[in-house]
Amino acid sequence: MNRIYLDHNATTQPDPAVLAEMIPCLEGVYGNPSSTHGFGQEARRVVDLARQRVASLIGAVPEEIVFTSGGTESNNHALRGTAESLGKRSRHVVTTAIEHQAVLEPCRRLEQTGYRVTYVAPDRDGRVWPEAVGAAMTEETILVSVMLANNEVGTIQPLREIADVAHRRGAWVHTDAVQAVGKIPVSVNDLHVDLLSFSAHKFHGPKGIGALYRREGRQPAPFILGGSHERQQRAGTENVPGIAGFGKACELAGQRLAETSERVRALSNRLARGIVERMPGARIYGHPTDRLPNTVSAGFAGINGEHLAMSLDIQGIAVATAAACSSSSKTPSHVLLAMGCTPEEATGAIRISLGIGNTEAQIDRTIAVLAETVTRLPKKG
Repeated sequence: MNRIYLDHNATTQPDPAVLAEMIPCLEGVYGNPSSTHGFGQEARRVVDLARQRVASLIGAVPEEIVFTSGGTESNNHALRGTAESLGKRSRHVVTTAIEHQAVLEPCRRLEQTGYRVTYVAPDRDGRVWPEAVGAAMTEETILVSVMLANNEVGTIQPLREIADVAHRRGAWVHTDAVQAVGKIPVSVNDLHVDLLSFSAHKFHGPKGIGALYRREGRQPAPFILGGSHERQQRAGTENVPGIAGFGKACELAGQRLAETSERVRALSNRLARGIVERMPGARIYGHPTDRLPNTVSAGFAGINGEHLAMSLDIQGIAVATAAACSSSSKTPSHVLLAMGCTPEEATGAIRISLGIGNTEAQIDRTIAVLAETVTRLPKKG
């Protein structure tokens, strides 16, 4: 069976050029970048080059990049570190009801320690309006955290407008850009954000490495304590192979972005049209145009999304029911519920996320198999 992978929002296959960049760091360039001898300085040069490549992809400067273990750590650092840095001033945070759990859980922890968190609801397309963010803010608000692109439905937020509203009120702005970087153009200066989280494995880099962008002058408290690594922002010996692969993935993404996003968007539009045309009652969730080029969230009346995903997997097609980090929880998608869907609708959706290796033939086969499976599966109720 020729398997089809359509779960690129969960993770992506490392590019061969990324692996080639990492292998020397596992074989010969094994020194500790903090060591002053030649072995260490050789590793330091690898880290410095990667930092330049990572910064370049988002329009930052290398000194504004802190390497982390991935998007989850970056989000925790941004939220909890900012709270620690600014908490003496006031203790109110604004976020949204459709954030990834890597933002929602740190917010819940802040609530347990005396912070007040306001969760702004989106509209039915998953869009969070700047006016709604402004209305949720008070004179006590120290941080606004709004994801750039939603991991389940792909809706892209009007983040620059949100940042402008927040900055006029004196708050810092953080964005979880894990699903956006490498898929759409991202510039920290155009977005006007203070903190931005992203992760290598979402765009053909290795797992276990990510970064937190910190605008110059914005210093959240360190999240992991110990040595003086990463300019005293993140203790622990640097993951040199992962950092090298991350840098190469960023370089490749910058070179390929325009071409690949256009091709992938054409495939996802083909998929969405096929679903609507061949499956009566099917619904596509998320904003119709301001959406990630690779993401299609679809619901089918009366169908259990988990059963549908499992049946597709048996037939060699990999999709997700919701975010990979929460798909085993058996609860309805909190994103779709916040967008106004019923619990039945929220449990009946699947997420199909494309990548650069997918083809028209794969999309056409997916449409055909999906149509047959939806017809065959028993309906709820």
